[in-house]
Amino acid sequence: MPHPFTPVATVPVDRAGARVHEEGWQSWSPSGAYALDERPYRPTNDNWATVCYRPGVTVPEGAFQGEGLLALAPGDGSPVRLWAAPEPSKEVPSIRLTVDGDTAVVTADGPVKEWTGATVQAVLGDWAAAFGVRAPRPAPTVWCSWYEYFTQVTEDDIHENLRAMDTLDLPVDVVQIDDGYQKALGDWLTLSGRFRSRRGIADAIRARGRRAGIWTAPFLVDPASDLAAEHPDWLVKDLDGGFLHAGRNWGHDLSVLDTTHPEAAAYLTDVFRTLRAEGYDYFKVDFLYAGALEGVRHSDADPLTAYRQGIELIREAIGEDAYLLGCGAPILPSIGLFDAMRVSPDTAPHRRPEADDYSQPGQDPAEFTGAARQWQHGRFWVNDPDCLMARPAVETRERWAAHVEATGGLMASSDRLLSLDRWGVETTRRLLGGDAR
Repeated sequence: MPHPFTPVATVPVDRAGARVHEEGWQSWSPSGAYALDERPYRPTNDNWATVCYRPGVTVPEGAFQGEGLLALAPGDGSPVRLWAAPEPSKEVPSIRLTVDGDTAVVTADGPVKEWTGATVQAVLGDWAAAFGVRAPRPAPTVWCSWYEYFTQVTEDDIHENLRAMDTLDLPVDVVQIDDGYQKALGDWLTLSGRFRSRRGIADAIRARGRRAGIWTAPFLVDPASDLAAEHPDWLVKDLDGGFLHAGRNWGHDLSVLDTTHPEAAAYLTDVFRTLRAEGYDYFKVDFLYAGALEGVRHSDADPLTAYRQGIELIREAIGEDAYLLGCGAPILPSIGLFDAMRVSPDTAPHRRPEADDYSQPGQDPAEFTGAARQWQHGRFWVNDPDCLMARPAVETRERWAAHVEATGGLMASSDRLLSLDRWGVETTRRLLGGDAR
């Protein structure tokens, strides 16, 4: 049962000058500051509410709401006030703000503590620093297959771009194979017809003095996969005894791997140990929200505990020296688990998403939330603003490159490198080889 919202604070505000910072649930959930008369971004359909927001949480019309964090700049010269979860690895309350005349009323459905500071970003940074998370190691530079080839990437595409890195003298540390190499979500060690050998690609990458990286969505399972057919007992159930629904993507309804089941945990450990043994030491783990969904698991672990245990299992399998990038991840429950974290929705070759939903791919949504989460960079992890796209076909590529560079975070290229013009090559080389990090 949902917990009731209880009073936290009432704060006088200047309605014209006040700003409210909402922190979204996961990487793709819109986060940022709004004026009191603005309408915050909300899911525009039920599927996106599951895949990109906090599932099961509905915000009333006219209310602001942060998941575990909400800040208010009253606009009258008084300090910024921040309300935050005391132990976000265990509980992330929803914190709500409504306005009654010239007064902001703050409520929450769980325990919160209050902080104050001079600006929103400063008080968020102070709160983050208080966790004492070890400073993240510098991020490698990356080439990623996704934003050029998407799920149709082939082994030959990887080899072509690997050669182009040498031809164009691009300082790429990691060549990361994204979605498309595997047969199905869940069948991570079975190749699609477009790939011949994972180990062979890793060997070729390393032979050129670069590191091999690979993408997985470790908690998602395609119901049509071999895993789902052979091990239905490894999937999280809903309260009615069916399989928990993690939303729809890739044209499929998605299920969730129950990493509290000993055999499922052993399988996932084997997947990551195998990839590591094949020569991969950079891992992008994606769609991680699924591991924190409410459902019936083999153990009685609560969803946040199950999620953290699942990530810790992956870390143990790949080793402390491997680099771990999270994406689509519940932000606050992930503190202390990752080297780098996507802090925004996906970018895209276009500026705005088709629907006015800032959880969806587009440069505008990625800039909005990425800038608002800059306070996390260097305190929890290296921020990943998403990939640079510098090819001529990309809309407003100069503006997008400027945003990526300004973050000072993880720098990753995602073009067919031979399609770059002179500006694209020079910009890619500068961002990958610059000292902004």
